[in-house]
Amino acid sequence: MGSSSGQGSGGGYDLSFKILLIGDSGVGKSSLLVSFISSSVEDIAPTIGVDFKIKQLTVAGKRLKLTIWDTAGQERFRTLTSSYYRNAQGIILATSDNRTAVYDVTRRETFTNLSDVWAKEVELYCSNQDCVKMLVGNKVDKDSERAVTREEGMELAKEHGCLFLECSAKTRENVEQCFEELALKIMEVPSLLEVGSTAGKRNILKQKSDQQSPQSGGCCSG
Repeated sequence: MGSSSGQGSGGGYDLSFKILLIGDSGVGKSSLLVSFISSSVEDIAPTIGVDFKIKQLTVAGKRLKLTIWDTAGQERFRTLTSSYYRNAQGIILATSDNRTAVYDVTRRETFTNLSDVWAKEVELYCSNQDCVKMLVGNKVDKDSERAVTREEGMELAKEHGCLFLECSAKTRENVEQCFEELALKIMEVPSLLEVGSTAGKRNILKQKSDQQSPQSGGCCSG
């Protein structure tokens, strides 16, 4: 579907998108992100507040820059998460705002909370009506411990108008597909594509400006 390039790789990009990962603490949001960014599997400590990583990859012939924000799922950080939602349009500087809700297929309460907590939060704080949402069930490598069926996940995704995938951050099954399918769907929405393209053009123009600017001369101090 798309070929990935490493984090911080050189060169410009055509489109810039912002993705916000949300869901309960411990469902594997950070592991999913690290698995996608570094092509490795690590044990991740709980996120404190908000963290983000950047990934450049090519999807459908377009060079994409994904800025992926990982939010803490703990209740005590909910105010911070809410504040992030309210200020998202200012923070992202005109990139498109898209959300991926993650649950743990072995912990049913994390699935239930998607409707009871996270879907309501998205509805409350998301100002972008066109944003693309994806529901992700993580930890399918623990199939013998499964507490949420794939069919239930698909039904919930349909109910909330989300894309749906199950994956394993541990084995990396479907990890890249999550982000690539989300990016492809974003590119099908004219308003999001336009905003993402504007951000990409701004980056390319900045690079050209930097290349044309004379290097500042340095002098040695005694």
